[in-house]
Amino acid sequence: MEPLTDREAAVVALLDEETLVDDLVGLVRTPTITGTDAESELQHTLAARYAAWGLDVDAWQLDLEELAADPRHPGTEAERLEGYGLVAQTAPGTPALVLQGHVDVVPVGDLAKWPDDDPFSAAIRGGTLHGRGACDMKAGVAVNNAVVRTLQHAGVRLERPLALHCVVSEEDGGLGAFATMVRGHGGDAAVITEPTGGRLITANAGALTFRIEVDGQAAHGSARLAGHSAFEAYLPVYTALAELERERNVHPDPLFHGNPLPYGISVGMVQTGDWASSVPDRLVADGRMGVQLGEDPNRARAALERAVDQAASRDPWLADHPPRVTWPGGQFASGRLADDDPLIGQTASAVAAVGVEDPLVTAAPYGSDLRLLLGLGGIPTLQYGPGDVTFAHAPREQVGLEETFAVARALLVLAMRRCGAH
Repeated sequence: MEPLTDREAAVVALLDEETLVDDLVGLVRTPTITGTDAESELQHTLAARYAAWGLDVDAWQLDLEELAADPRHPGTEAERLEGYGLVAQTAPGTPALVLQGHVDVVPVGDLAKWPDDDPFSAAIRGGTLHGRGACDMKAGVAVNNAVVRTLQHAGVRLERPLALHCVVSEEDGGLGAFATMVRGHGGDAAVITEPTGGRLITANAGALTFRIEVDGQAAHGSARLAGHSAFEAYLPVYTALAELERERNVHPDPLFHGNPLPYGISVGMVQTGDWASSVPDRLVADGRMGVQLGEDPNRARAALERAVDQAASRDPWLADHPPRVTWPGGQFASGRLADDDPLIGQTASAVAAVGVEDPLVTAAPYGSDLRLLLGLGGIPTLQYGPGDVTFAHAPREQVGLEETFAVARALLVLAMRRCGAH
């Protein structure tokens, strides 16, 4: 560990925790569900704020058609009429460090399952802030803002630029990060402040959205033997997916540190039938498939398609009515930072310098923008941010404020060291 210098300690002491919390509350209270007007409005609000801070701001409207035509397009799931990119730098030039965060959040689900609060209340109880997006990842965006704001308040002059990337559409594939890389925004290193629970995440499994369509034969429910239920026809396919998942998780990469299911296959939506007393003649199952570290996504797709084909070949009905597999929605490849990249040690040293336990270096079983910054932008990237991912996408979503402050302090130190502070 490299201990804090007197200058670093003085800057860290100037972190305004109250302002950071106020910013986080405002962010959570803005219901930026992926693809909605609120998502765009927040990008405009942040662009105006960064301009008022005197940052060099690039704010632009995404050309959705042009991006969709790019063969590297990461896919989307939410309906979208517009989107905006936003990059702000302390000065022109190639940043020595990028702090990246996404402003979009997933839908809230069943409102009745949210305990006590409006999902966007940003209620604070016992040092914990609650609400959709609290950890995924409005707290990370607030931390990024706090780093720049604190450096400015302290009068720190940086030798190299520090950049903020605020992106949309991370939750459904990474369109915002993709557009930012295509636009040419780079950097020498990046930290994505996704919730990591005190760990440094240097690799992500990928995640591919799939759709399986199964045909049946309609009949009156009282004469169901005259038809063939698409639901029953689907069951051998579901069993095959479970077996494929087991096979693909036999020998996970040691970087997952014992996670028993780093490459999950999950069916999230099943739609079948249109009348209670009819035998359903069609079933549509949508799900996600984990991509192994370093695996070509096309290889993963082929494995699932093969498993479905083999299941169909063993079933008399499916053999004559083969299921159809397509790949709509988000398509996250895996990504991995080199184990010996200096960013890992630098970040760990900054974390330890502010009194936080030496972080475990690990991999995450979900997709993220890391693979786009690494693979498309060529930017060495890791994830380190406030919150526990097990609270993300859930009606109990929350983030601890003390943890949020600690991450901000660590990234202040990292920014000063990488960008050269005076």
